[in-house]
Amino acid sequence: MDDFLPIKGIDHVEFYVGNAKQAAHYYQTAFGFTQVAYRGLETGVRDRASYVMDQGNIRLVLSSALGPDHPISRHVYLHGDGVAIIALEVPDAASAYKETTRRGATGAVQPTQEEDEYGVWRYSAIRAYGDTIIKFVDRSDYKGTFAPGFKTRITQDPSGSIGRHTGYGLAQIDHMVGNVELGAMNRWVDFFASTMGFSQLIHFDDQDISTEYSALMSKVMQDGTGKVKFPINEPAEGKKKSQIQEYLDYYYGPGVQHLALSTGNIIQTITRLKESGVEFLRVPTTYYQELEDRVGKIDEPVEKLAELGILVDRDEEGYLLQIFTKPVEDRPTLFYEIIERHGSLGFGKGNFKALFESIEREQALRGNL
Repeated sequence: MDDFLPIKGIDHVEFYVGNAKQAAHYYQTAFGFTQVAYRGLETGVRDRASYVMDQGNIRLVLSSALGPDHPISRHVYLHGDGVAIIALEVPDAASAYKETTRRGATGAVQPTQEEDEYGVWRYSAIRAYGDTIIKFVDRSDYKGTFAPGFKTRITQDPSGSIGRHTGYGLAQIDHMVGNVELGAMNRWVDFFASTMGFSQLIHFDDQDISTEYSALMSKVMQDGTGKVKFPINEPAEGKKKSQIQEYLDYYYGPGVQHLALSTGNIIQTITRLKESGVEFLRVPTTYYQELEDRVGKIDEPVEKLAELGILVDRDEEGYLLQIFTKPVEDRPTLFYEIIERHGSLGFGKGNFKALFESIEREQALRGNL
């Protein structure tokens, strides 16, 4: 079957935030990103300010409105800081829009092109869960730093390197998780399958992801190349409120729960992130007792993993190491996963119980369990 929506990869993720300048400083100092481009009043843009942050193959855009009636302001007022746009690089933005809307997607931005001295930048967009937009970007005829309207503004790479921005070793977006309301998961699975040609990689039910008090269900959708993975979570019935329902309550609807960022050296990366003040969830030290008996031989020293709180899981293809931050803002919504894969294609199923008990402890501290 022909791929009607070929995807080159994740082009960028745009956040709508209350203060983009301060958010850019946070992502630079806490997560090791480098600011590479900017648009705002100084570049002739009158309604918003945006900062493009770069590390490895990860590109984040942080945008704030310059007035109270702007759509960005309304988005932030309702949801707090959060992911507004998931941008996918495609060879033809007009075709992507035509094929997805023909299959039932709701259009958000019709095929559009912008031009400057660096070429032509083409894009279109459709609507996904909640207020999240999926944007199709065609860069084949554009050679600028990011997009028309942006000016190059390179800040110091926190790693001190010159050239490619390596920061703290974060390399690319491994997957991006969306939370939807109870009963909506299968509808959005069907959306990604029918309108974008994605297939289901794996399914976790409430028996896989549960504790004594709460549970959730999840299905992982991926594109034909396997480069783009979108797990979709919904809450399941439990004795107390699940982490998914807590997110929905504070985000005021469905949205992106977390971004998983890959690294080639998780020990080094987490050491740097902790030094810069990023807070992570912790599991009990008993988790590391007889760890290699559970997951087999690994290359990393268990005592160092225990010191940093890094989790390990293994499947048929290999093993992975992962750790999760606490929410990175006051609302208990968006957080990050840092992951290093050694062949494993999974998502840490063996860690679910320990991880979710850790999340429940944090929920209890917030009075939300």
